[in-house]
Amino acid sequence: MKVQQNYSLKELNTFGIEAKATYFTQFESEAELLSILKDKEYQNLPLLVLGGGSNILLSKDFEGLALLNKIKGIEIVNEDKDFVYLKSGGGEVWHDLVLYTIDKNLGGIENLSLIPGSVGASPIQNIGAYGVELKDAFHSLEAIEIKTGHKKVFTIQECQFGYRNSIFKTSLKGQYIITSVTLQLRKKPVFNTSYGAIQSTLEEMGVQTLSVKAISDAVIHIRRSKLPDPAEIGNAGSFFKNPEIPEEQFIELQKKYPEIPCYKTVPGMVKVPAGWLNEQCGWKGKTIGKAGVHKNQALVLVNYGGAKGSEIKDLAIAIQQSVKEKFGIGLEMEVNLI
Repeated sequence: MKVQQNYSLKELNTFGIEAKATYFTQFESEAELLSILKDKEYQNLPLLVLGGGSNILLSKDFEGLALLNKIKGIEIVNEDKDFVYLKSGGGEVWHDLVLYTIDKNLGGIENLSLIPGSVGASPIQNIGAYGVELKDAFHSLEAIEIKTGHKKVFTIQECQFGYRNSIFKTSLKGQYIITSVTLQLRKKPVFNTSYGAIQSTLEEMGVQTLSVKAISDAVIHIRRSKLPDPAEIGNAGSFFKNPEIPEEQFIELQKKYPEIPCYKTVPGMVKVPAGWLNEQCGWKGKTIGKAGVHKNQALVLVNYGGAKGSEIKDLAIAIQQSVKEKFGIGLEMEVNLI
C-alpha cells in the first residue's frame, strides 16, 4: 500500500476545495486498513477517513493521514419471506447501491436516490431525504476500532440513530472506521410518496403504477431541478440541519411570520426548514467572493471556483448569526468542518 505525502484533496471533496493532507493512502480491504493502522510511522497521527467527500468542508490543510475507503462489493447475505439482507462494502458509491436495489425491485432506500457520498459514510450521518432515513432500512454494520484494530458489529440500537446523527458523531466520534453496511430491504416495497413534491412529480411524469424505480426517478428529477451538481458547482448538498424548536417558540414566531412552514416531529417539538430561514434573511443567491448560496436552494452553500474552505466557513457563520438574530433559532451545520 503506497502512502503519498503532501497530497491534494481537491478531487476528494465535493466542494472542490484545494487542501492538502500531510499523508494519504487508500484501502481496498480490511486487511489493508489494518496494515496501515498498525504501521508505527502513522499510528499517532490524526486520521481523516474519506468516502465520497460529500459531507466535509476542508477549511485548512490536514496535518495527518487521510484514508480513502475503497472497499467494494454488494451481496445478498440472507433473506426470509419478507426481507432481503444486502451487504455493501463501505467504499461503494451510495447511489450505485440504490440503483442495485431498484434493479432487484427491493424496497427501502429508493427515496434516498442521488444522495452523494459513500455507503460507509451513510450511517454516520444517518442520511435522509423525502421522508426516509437510512435507519428505516438499516440492519447492521461492521467497523474497525482504530485504537485496537478489532472488528465490531453494530446493531441499529447500538448506532443510536437520530436526525442526521449517530453514535459515530457523538461518543464514538473518530474511534471507528466503517467497512460494510447491511440493509434490510422489503421484497414487497412499501411506498412513501407523501413528502415534498414526490406525488406531484409522479403525476407530472404520468406514472400510473407505483414502483421503486418510479419513486427513484421522481426523486432524481426533483433533486436535479433543485440542487446543483457537484461536478459543475462545488457543494456538499444541504449545509445546515433543519432545526427543531419547542412548539411554544414556534407559535410565537408564527404570530410575527404567519407564513413560516413547519413539520411536526416528536410531541412538543416542531421542525422548521433551514432553507426558508436562510431565504428570509436574504441569503438565497447571494455571493461573497467566490463563495455563495445557491440561487435555487438557500440551504446549499457553493464554491463558484477557487473559494477557500475558510471563506465558505465564514459565510456559514454569517448565515448562522443572521438567523439567530432574526428568528432566535440556532442553525447547526450538517457538514463536518475539518
